[in-house]
Amino acid sequence: MTRLRSLPCALAALLVHHAAHADDLVLQRVLVEGSRMSQLGIADSANAGTVGQKELAARTAYRPGEMLEAMPGLIASQHSGEGKANQFYLRGFNLDHGTDLATSLDGMPVNQRSHAHGQGWTDVNFLVPELVARLDYRKGPYSARDGDFSSAGSAQVSYANRLVKNIGSITLGQDGFARGMLAASPEVAGGTLLYALEIMKNDGPWTRPDDYRKTNAVLRYSRGFVNNGWSVTAMSYRGRWNATDQVPLRAVEDGSIGRFDAVDDTDGGNAHRYSLSGIWRQTDADSASKVSAYMIRNQLDLYSNFTYFLNDPVNGDQFAQPDRRVTGGVDATQTWHVHRGDSIASDLTVGARLQNDNIFNGLYDTRARRRLNTTREDHIVETSGALFVESATRWGEMVRTVAGLRADRYRFDVRSDRIENSGRTHDTQVSPSFSLILAPFESTEFYANYGHGFHSNDARGTVAGIDPATLEPVGRAPGLARSRGMELGLRTEAIPKMQTAVSLYRLDFDSELTYIGDAGMTEAGNASRRYGIEFSNYWRPLAWLGVDFDAAFARARYRGAAPGETRIPGAVEGVGQLALTVDKLGPWSGALRLRYFGPRPLIEDNSVRSHASTTLNGRIGYRIGKDLQVELEGFNLGNRRASAIDYYYASQLAGEAEPADDIHFHPIEPRSFRITLNRTW
Repeated sequence: MTRLRSLPCALAALLVHHAAHADDLVLQRVLVEGSRMSQLGIADSANAGTVGQKELAARTAYRPGEMLEAMPGLIASQHSGEGKANQFYLRGFNLDHGTDLATSLDGMPVNQRSHAHGQGWTDVNFLVPELVARLDYRKGPYSARDGDFSSAGSAQVSYANRLVKNIGSITLGQDGFARGMLAASPEVAGGTLLYALEIMKNDGPWTRPDDYRKTNAVLRYSRGFVNNGWSVTAMSYRGRWNATDQVPLRAVEDGSIGRFDAVDDTDGGNAHRYSLSGIWRQTDADSASKVSAYMIRNQLDLYSNFTYFLNDPVNGDQFAQPDRRVTGGVDATQTWHVHRGDSIASDLTVGARLQNDNIFNGLYDTRARRRLNTTREDHIVETSGALFVESATRWGEMVRTVAGLRADRYRFDVRSDRIENSGRTHDTQVSPSFSLILAPFESTEFYANYGHGFHSNDARGTVAGIDPATLEPVGRAPGLARSRGMELGLRTEAIPKMQTAVSLYRLDFDSELTYIGDAGMTEAGNASRRYGIEFSNYWRPLAWLGVDFDAAFARARYRGAAPGETRIPGAVEGVGQLALTVDKLGPWSGALRLRYFGPRPLIEDNSVRSHASTTLNGRIGYRIGKDLQVELEGFNLGNRRASAIDYYYASQLAGEAEPADDIHFHPIEPRSFRITLNRTW
């Protein structure tokens, strides 16, 4: 039997083995123990991949969002308190808090649309890293399975149904960091009961401590086999924090404030997330079925002040952006396996998705978190439905194709405190996609990908009539902004113990979302085009040593803008990482990770730019006996004085006679250490 035909058969054998329970982590350990999972014969593009639990556990992450940096080319940063959603960068995008990066956990969407602060708000602070079985990622709009926010990329996080071992963990660190975590998965009533509790606090290096406190809880019951079973999961997350937002460079340079000071020390917020979800799967030799449903309640109270005393010299410019929502949805897919002769086999998949968001949010002027004025209040009901069909066909040993068609329809219903900003509208998009995979050699594949995608715009913008702050007329934004992407790629394992992927892409957007510093929001803007090249390499020269090297470069420009005004503020131009991982070296393990975050234009004419930053993180672990391990993690080991993020806009400090255009930055944290004691049983 040929390599290409034997691989699916081997996978199928694993899936239906009677000793396997409904536990993705078990499957991953079978596939990736000792090395990264090969994507030859599996992935449909050079930029797609899977990172297993073992690799994720080996990474050193300062915050949960940095776990997503396992996706090559992705940067997760922060410009505020730790409880706020991360800032993401990928493929020449400043993705703000998650726009154009679709993120999900076990089928539940993490992105929040029509959010009070930023479209696609992606808060992953509720993730418990020890429960993550794998991270699947794709980049570009090349799959009919991916919809809203997925044009730059998508990340699907999967929790385990059953742990290999129960675990208890205690971590203490500098800057007031402490964390306790307990997780176990006993057998109960013919199934598995997974439970986990995480409690954490973190002050950070800031002059006014973050005082970040969070509590996470997970409870899951599952029964059945890997792809023939079901699970029901309840999750709870609560967090509260103070925030040291970005500060003006001029004030730091003249000594008015320190690098870790805040201009408004009453900024911060609190967030709650509660969810109930379920997944059912059934698989046989000829078909596979999956149905999932979820209900999520999110609450956020966010207080920010980015311009200080520009708009209100007396009370200051702090504003509140509360957001309360209930999100419900159902996803269903059905796949049929069709064989035609000895050499042609197809998987035909049809799917349907329905999501509804019932949202209450607002924008208020505040002083020290006390409300002064109401700028706007809105009740939004946003409903979407999608149908897709995708056919993946092997035309023999050397040729595969994936053809897909997706249709999305959105309905926006806004009831604002101003009748001019109220109304109903809808938008529809049909998105085709096609991938050609050639495998002329046993260890090498070539990819050609084309597809359409989109991101939804804030529902309030689709019916807006006036600016609620100035009362001036404004134009309405389209409900859906189309993207078009194409890509050529290569993946090879021709060199023993090495996996290499290279891709060259272009991505066009009909409308770019632009960050507005003095409002703390985004708005729909000009069309854009990005070109880029990405390189990813994994090498396992020794059984105990792994080497990762990833690099990406992108060129991002507005289309149709005035000459000399075509740069996209915040668009990252280059990123890279070099990581060394040591495993199975007796009782020792460890890792070093060098991360490069390239410069960005901060203004359309490129006259103001951010600096690049290079940071080094690491960890070393020692196993004491069979069930006890101690780990020491170090962050920013070079103690670099660099920015986590930079913006350029006008602000005015107390005592200044007039506004000043300036760089506003949030520094990376100085060198710090954390020590962890893990016990398993």
